[in-house]
Amino acid sequence: MPFVELEHVSLTYRLGKETTLALADATLGIERGEFIAVVGPSGCGKSTIMKLVTGLLPASGGDVKVAGQLVTGPIKGVGMAFQNPTLMPWRTTIGNVLLPMEVVEPHKRRFRRARAEYEARAMKLLGTVGLVDFAQKYPWQLSGGMQQRSNLCRALIHEPELLMLDEPFGALDAFTREELWGVMQALWLEKRFTGVLVTHDLREAVYLADTVYVMSRRPGRIVLSRKIDIPRPRTLATTFEPHFVDLVHELRDRIHQEHAQ
Repeated sequence: MPFVELEHVSLTYRLGKETTLALADATLGIERGEFIAVVGPSGCGKSTIMKLVTGLLPASGGDVKVAGQLVTGPIKGVGMAFQNPTLMPWRTTIGNVLLPMEVVEPHKRRFRRARAEYEARAMKLLGTVGLVDFAQKYPWQLSGGMQQRSNLCRALIHEPELLMLDEPFGALDAFTREELWGVMQALWLEKRFTGVLVTHDLREAVYLADTVYVMSRRPGRIVLSRKIDIPRPRTLATTFEPHFVDLVHELRDRIHQEHAQ
């Protein structure tokens, strides 16, 4: 049984008397520990899938299941990272990373007495992304890439089984973005969480994912599921290899078909 499962899921937004069908008959299954990417035209419902899986939006039709349980409201055990880091400016890097431990049970009730243990966990995670020396700095003292690294650490500190990534590198320059692909891959290889990445960057999708799903234009349907048969760890050199380039072109061609219809 897949860890995350969408079965013929649809979503209709209602605004007054107006209705908009955002997602139609979406079906996919994500195995535990699998990293998938969702790509497609703007407005096709990529981010809607994330909201349905995490229970932030109820499906209008079909079933959404996580770990075999029907999703009927916000789920636990999920980490989230978005395009903007949303770090709290009055907290240091380590303070921002530790925030979930202060608000998420069962960590919340033992945070004060186990603070040293949690700080050690945060420092280990910061070490993985090269930020140990910046643990006591504030967000305004960090570059955009460093802020996003902190954001990823905050999303992973409570060791979620499921990590949802909504355009996490979209606001960064190309060099920083590519550097963070390597950071993200290293985190996944170590933690083996189930990852769902929404992105417009097809190279990013092929670099990071086990499977890439292409969505149609609105109402969003999944029109292609492409396994990425490239060994890990992948490097920037991998992105120039003919098979990698062919996969990117295949995905781009399918999305262009959707635009043309």
